[in-house]
Amino acid sequence: MKYIYDDLEDKNILITGGAGFIGSNIAYYLNKYHPKARIFIFDKFRSNEIFSNGNLMSLGHFKNLLEFRGEIIIGDLANKNDLAKLDNLDFDYIFHQGAISDTTCLDQELVLKTNYESFDYFINKAKNDNAVLIYSSSAAVYGKTTAPNIVGSGEIPENVYGFSKLLMDKKIREIIKDDSNKDFKIIALRYFNVYGSGEYFKGNTSSMILQIGIQALKNKKVRLFEFGEQLRDFVYIKDVIQANIKAMESIKSGIYNVGNGVARSFNDIVNILKNHIGDFEVEYIKNPHSFYQNHTQADISNTTKDLFYEPRYSLESGIEDYIDVIRDISCLI
Repeated sequence: MKYIYDDLEDKNILITGGAGFIGSNIAYYLNKYHPKARIFIFDKFRSNEIFSNGNLMSLGHFKNLLEFRGEIIIGDLANKNDLAKLDNLDFDYIFHQGAISDTTCLDQELVLKTNYESFDYFINKAKNDNAVLIYSSSAAVYGKTTAPNIVGSGEIPENVYGFSKLLMDKKIREIIKDDSNKDFKIIALRYFNVYGSGEYFKGNTSSMILQIGIQALKNKKVRLFEFGEQLRDFVYIKDVIQANIKAMESIKSGIYNVGNGVARSFNDIVNILKNHIGDFEVEYIKNPHSFYQNHTQADISNTTKDLFYEPRYSLESGIEDYIDVIRDISCLI
């Protein structure tokens, strides 16, 4: 579905983290609906490097870009020499999706250098190029505070990833307050629990929808933290793309939640999946994570008012749209 009328002909668009889950989906959307735009991807791509928790450091994967049309620039957000590769390119729009997004990563220095320190480069780049800057924030900024989650309230992150995103959001709040920046458009999108095609290469950090679906198809048994009643605001990737594209034409800067606006339980996922793939066993296990969020729910009222964002996919319709991909993945592993 096309969300803006501008065909973006000859517009230069940068997507950092473009080989990742959300970045690659933005790239494909632009290729399909705005084929006259010039798309540039900046990504570190996957290596064998892992964090102390055993998870991969970089989640970008070439298989997310097999049909991508555009330029690819290899680079690390934490490497100033790599960022310098962008210096001589002028952009009209910057989708800054790149980040270390693993909420269980304990390397605080690396997360802050990669996510927070590199942010200054893209702010200055967008200002110099007169580009609209749209970047990924996160529901992780809310930590375990009471839902519904409202921008400007209850921003107490429980992990360094959420802290890095909160620092970025605080920085743009100061920018927005400064009248000298009134012509500079910068939009933060606080993603809630995103799921959908393209997330497979996130591995252990992929959505519960994908993880439960694969377990059920492969083993006819899934494991959930006791007792599957945790509530999350699950938002389908196609709705996340809608928010990003509509943000391109925002008349004001700001920070916006991107979710479905409705909290659903892990048990709901189980029941919906059973409708598609048949019955399977559920084993409830202890939760080892002290920082685990038990209830997230996005207040999307301002997102709807300012960006005209309207979620099109409920958890039921999102899983229905996604289930064939989950089946295909389960057959390959």
